[in-house]
Amino acid sequence: MEKRKIVIMLLNTEPDRPWTLGAPFFQAIVATTLDLEVEMYFASRNVALFKPGVAEELFPGEDNQKSVYSFMQDAHEAGVKFYACGGAMDENDLTVDNAIPELDGAAGGAAFLGEVIEDDVATLTY
Repeated sequence: MEKRKIVIMLLNTEPDRPWTLGAPFFQAIVATTLDLEVEMYFASRNVALFKPGVAEELFPGEDNQKSVYSFMQDAHEAGVKFYACGGAMDENDLTVDNAIPELDGAAGGAAFLGEVIEDDVATLTY
C-alpha cells in the first residue's frame, strides 16, 4: 500500500542543540508538497519549543537568518499538525492555552504508536 501520511517524532533533538531542529521542519514541509498528511509529535525537552519566545530565540544555522519558530510557522501553515506529549507539557508548565498558537493539541506515545502501525503511514524520528 502506498504511504499517504508521515508522522515525525522529535525525541533526540533538543532546544539546547538548535542545529538539530531545522531538518525535521524542512522535511515536514517537503512532505506536504508531495500531498502527504504530516503530523509531528514532540516529546521530552522538545516540548519547550511551544513556550512563547523559546523557538524564536533558536536558530538552526550559523547565519541566524531564520529561527526555529519561523520553520515551525512555515510547517504549520503548510498543514503540518503539531502534538506535544502531555507528560512533557506538565514538566514544562505548558498547556494548550498558554502555548504558541501552532500547537494543535496534546498527544502522547499511544497516539504516536497508533499512527506508526498503520499500513499507509511512514515514520521519521529525530
